[in-house]
Amino acid sequence: MRIVCKCHGVSGDCSVQVCWRKMKPFRRIGSLLKNKFDGASVVRWDNSRSKLKRITNLHKRPTKKDLVYLNESPDFCEFKPEKGSLGTRGRQCKKESPGLDGCKLMCCGRGYQTLIEEEVHDCDCKFLWCCEVRCKECRKLTEKQYCN
Repeated sequence: MRIVCKCHGVSGDCSVQVCWRKMKPFRRIGSLLKNKFDGASVVRWDNSRSKLKRITNLHKRPTKKDLVYLNESPDFCEFKPEKGSLGTRGRQCKKESPGLDGCKLMCCGRGYQTLIEEEVHDCDCKFLWCCEVRCKECRKLTEKQYCN
């Protein structure tokens, strides 16, 4: 957070100064958190020294500003309701997306199936005086992917 101030007064005079705290843009905060999450280290509690200890020496020692975690996240690919995971089987994914909604990532290496589905939507709508809208019902075949 930073402090931003603005002056108020007659003809540019700074007779009253109002200051407030301003956060960084939300996207910047999100990016910083994502970077910390991606670089987070797993640690364990060392009772004898009353402090956190690295599990592996492959990573640098975490600083006070680093993000650390004690327990591994559950495997969200598999159905484990006791861990709060519904799994990804049967979830719709996007074939071409490189993101979290993409089949490559979401389906956890199990592959996906493509189904052709018929979608019904309103089309060729016309306004009739007064006060009615009439539409035709159009059908469109679309490909959708679902995780195996």
